[in-house]
Amino acid sequence: MFGLAPEWLLSGRTARPVADSLVLSHPEQIARLRRACPEAAHTAVLAGDPCFDRMLAARPYRDRYRRALGVRRGQRLVVLNSTWNPESLFGDRSGAGGADILPALLPALTSELPADEYRLAAVLHPNIWHGHGPGQIRAWLDRAQRGGLTLIDPLHDWRQALIAADTVIGDHGAVTYYAAALGTPVLLGAAPLAGLDPASPAADFVRRAPRLDPHRPLRPQLDAPHPPEPGPAEFTTSLPGESATRLRRLFYAHLALRPPTGPALLEPLPLPPYRPAARTAPLRVLTRYRGAREVEVERYADPDRTPRARGRDGTTESHTAVHEDTRDPRALDLADLVLRDGPPDDPRFGSPADWCAEVLDRHRDCALAVYVTGPDACVVRTRAGDLLDVTARHDGDADPAAYASALHTLLAAGHPVDALAADGLTVRTGTAAHRVTVTPRRDRRD
Repeated sequence: MFGLAPEWLLSGRTARPVADSLVLSHPEQIARLRRACPEAAHTAVLAGDPCFDRMLAARPYRDRYRRALGVRRGQRLVVLNSTWNPESLFGDRSGAGGADILPALLPALTSELPADEYRLAAVLHPNIWHGHGPGQIRAWLDRAQRGGLTLIDPLHDWRQALIAADTVIGDHGAVTYYAAALGTPVLLGAAPLAGLDPASPAADFVRRAPRLDPHRPLRPQLDAPHPPEPGPAEFTTSLPGESATRLRRLFYAHLALRPPTGPALLEPLPLPPYRPAARTAPLRVLTRYRGAREVEVERYADPDRTPRARGRDGTTESHTAVHEDTRDPRALDLADLVLRDGPPDDPRFGSPADWCAEVLDRHRDCALAVYVTGPDACVVRTRAGDLLDVTARHDGDADPAAYASALHTLLAAGHPVDALAADGLTVRTGTAAHRVTVTPRRDRRD
């Protein structure tokens, strides 16, 4: 029984408890301690869970944590989590050809899920990072990162990611259990029971929680309703919000000192740095013209795995958008759109207009050069020489590069720039609609 067995709690030399106090968060744990190691039962102290209390206190700031991860309106944040043993999501080798599930699952998710409808992040146990080394972890997950995955700091930012998440794909570890306790829908990608006390709430949760089958299409499994299991919320702590007071009282008692008279407070969870998706893999873009200058856009990070376009019959067409920092520079010569993002005053590129002109000169088959200058705007130069400011009316609602793809679709269908500048266009990504304005610049080279 992990954590409560005699080999964890008793000295091998004296068979006496190693700790003066064993802090537990729920009476259920005390009952199991009495069964598993009665010699240490007298050391049990019910004091709640400070980690979970910090998360509960931070829940009002969920929208801020989502914005810190660049989650846009209408997007769903999917957080993948793995603990560190061989049966964990990262260590389970039941993937195709005996591959570890998580490294194979991540690129499948980034290629199967539309980039503008889903945001992906991963929380890996610190022992995974220390055991394999940061360089090896990033090498294994490089393809998924280029497809838009963000690796979350496993010490400082994982709690905020759980609060921000819409769905968590995990295993039998504590982080996945915390997610379920917060009421977040959870799918288990790995669900071993061998290392869990069969009578524990954690084992009951693993038996009951829905599974993710990595060999079946992933999006339908994520989109299906998954009501949270009630067990984690009930058994994570019996004293929500009380851990700081009870722990301080315990610590000062051990020191034989009088505790301070003021309130005992936990450090609030900090707001993580802004880390939007850094997507440099080539994007297969599917567009559908709905009439009245309205275009649906779906973008996928793996052109070889996405649905095929249905041709010029008024339904779906496709093109390729490639970030200038792509790993494969040959993809730039095949791109319909070449993208870059950054501040408009970056001296390395002269100006967005200069960069656009340079890109079109270098890549002769490129139709549009797109410089994203902020969360709601980009500068676009067409092959015909038009220099355009493309701006959304709702700040940060979608990636401006998606607006440029819709603009490309309309221009390719024969819509004149003057008409688009006069009337604008509507871009749909998933269920969200974005009203976009097109403003020509007077000087075509500045």
